[in-house]
Amino acid sequence: MIQSLFILSPTGEVLIERHFRSILTSRTICDIFWSRASESLNHHGGVSTVGSNPFSLYDSVPPVMEVPDVHDGVDAGSGGTLYLFSVLRDGLTYLAACPACMGGGQREIPPLLVIEFLHKIADTFVLYFGDPADESAVKDNFSTAYQLLEEMVDHGWPLTTEPNALTDLIRPPTVMAKIQQAISGGSSSILSEALPTGTVSNMPWRKAGVTHPNNEIYIDIVEEIDAILNANGGVISSDVSGSIQAQSNLSGVPDLLLTFNDATLIDDCSFHPCVRYTRFDKDKVVSFVPPDGPFELMRYRVRRMNGDSGHSNLAVGNMPIQVIPRVSYGQFGGERGGNVGGRISLSVTARSISSLTFSSSRKGSLVIENVTIIIPFPKFVRTANLNVTTGQVIYDEAGKIAKWTIGQLDEKKRPQLNGTMVLEEGEEMMASSLSASGEEQPPLLVNWKVLLASVSGLNVSGLSVTGEHYKPYKGVRNITKSGT
Repeated sequence: MIQSLFILSPTGEVLIERHFRSILTSRTICDIFWSRASESLNHHGGVSTVGSNPFSLYDSVPPVMEVPDVHDGVDAGSGGTLYLFSVLRDGLTYLAACPACMGGGQREIPPLLVIEFLHKIADTFVLYFGDPADESAVKDNFSTAYQLLEEMVDHGWPLTTEPNALTDLIRPPTVMAKIQQAISGGSSSILSEALPTGTVSNMPWRKAGVTHPNNEIYIDIVEEIDAILNANGGVISSDVSGSIQAQSNLSGVPDLLLTFNDATLIDDCSFHPCVRYTRFDKDKVVSFVPPDGPFELMRYRVRRMNGDSGHSNLAVGNMPIQVIPRVSYGQFGGERGGNVGGRISLSVTARSISSLTFSSSRKGSLVIENVTIIIPFPKFVRTANLNVTTGQVIYDEAGKIAKWTIGQLDEKKRPQLNGTMVLEEGEEMMASSLSASGEEQPPLLVNWKVLLASVSGLNVSGLSVTGEHYKPYKGVRNITKSGT
């Protein structure tokens, strides 16, 4: 049971505050969370906007915290505590406060339920406000955000989370709706008076009477690689997870059957409510009536096949991209009068020999898309002057994080980054000693994507449609990308 929900800005300001029970949770818990989060969030107490994935938020804050239950800044007494769940998305922190003891013999709420629901709220904001659903997007749509929370939560429990049902209840914001709302001074322009048709059927995820001039469905098998590499590009540890994203534009009520070339590769999977799980458990096929529009059909982890050596032959042995960093600190510009600082250089290359399996429809050489590198700097660095041969680099003085956007990378390109660093006063000896010991060098974060490629080799062998007389267009592709 969620007692209260808060949404914090990148600087810790409370943007959204919603209480679902008769008890009002004090904002003091937000101060407790932020004081701990800002210890290592960055060096000036705010979320850096340079990287899409800000560093170090959970270095000092676990996803679930236990905090005292306070009202109006005073401890409620009786030793009450709250569980504080946190999720970071698009620079915003979503906080849910849940009581440790719900009374009446009820058990405490499952933690994964709350965390998944917070992600669902963030996904709904992206659907309504666009990507990214950041601070400005929420501030421009305060009324819609509160209406969504009103419909998604009932007395502290998740209720309506399906996009089709929500869009029937609350209209997505448009320019005309905002003008009408500004003139009328109310939120009636974004509310629908009709009850969603799916709420009274056994398929709440699908609207009734759906029609499309062109019937088509697209399936993307997206696999994400989470790996830790050493400075020479060798893989220390790796894990592969996947998801099946679908875009359905099918009329009527179609019944789909999805089969795989090797379903034994799938492990630890979770499904959209439209999937008949008993059918998958028995036959390893995915049978479902799809929602209308984009949705995530399922998530899974790639099963590790242990060989004779005891090591997984599905672990990522060679990454398609290699980044070699070189960082040094010392005195530059001569023996006397030289500045004590640091130098940094990065070289990036695409590797044709990797652990990826390419689709038969792929033509040409390896092309890696959306290549970006997030470079965090140690706390003793005051500023940095960076230059690149390809793309664009932006350095955030407040967060001490640089983002190097390369874009497309092929085997012929050899992007280089070179730069110098100016250290804080009195930190020169510390920098030299840490550099010699290899400490205090934050890891780089490399983002990339390769189309028509897979790590596991999982592919769709068949997609059949029954229950309707038309023959839809069906498209399937594989995508491999870096983890988030």
